[in-house]
Amino acid sequence: MSVAHTSTVDTPAGPFTAIVAPDAAVLASGWTADIALLTPQIHASLMPSEITPKRDLGDVTKAVIAYHEGDLASIDSVEVRQKSGPFLQHAWDVLRTVRAGEPVTYSEYAELAGRPAAIRAAASACARNSAALFVPCHRVIRIGGNLGGFRWGLDVKRWLLAHEA
Repeated sequence: MSVAHTSTVDTPAGPFTAIVAPDAAVLASGWTADIALLTPQIHASLMPSEITPKRDLGDVTKAVIAYHEGDLASIDSVEVRQKSGPFLQHAWDVLRTVRAGEPVTYSEYAELAGRPAAIRAAASACARNSAALFVPCHRVIRIGGNLGGFRWGLDVKRWLLAHEA
């Protein structure tokens, strides 16, 4: 039986909630106060048997607050646990190397992930990312600067990109 914890922090971009495993690895996160929007993103093999609220998630909460206050690198060392096939696993790792203030296009992201022709697969990696912020899918945009999609809304994506610029 694994018991995960969840906590919500008020941020300038809206409420941000994280669900963390017993060892504090982020299983899911995003700009919502409703964990029912986060739990479907957790891979079945990683799903905890119980999720209980906690006021503070330690280093995860500190990193979220620090990031929103301007320490853009605070999220880089937070452990994340997602599960999928080899390409998505690799693509998520690559996404963590995209630097704040240096967004890439979906085609550049596909190239960074080693499959330049797999633009749709790269977009799918963003769409299926359960650990928003820590795996910064918001840093991937369309050619020409259009934002593209974002599970947590274009207003949040716009805020994040402006915050990191």
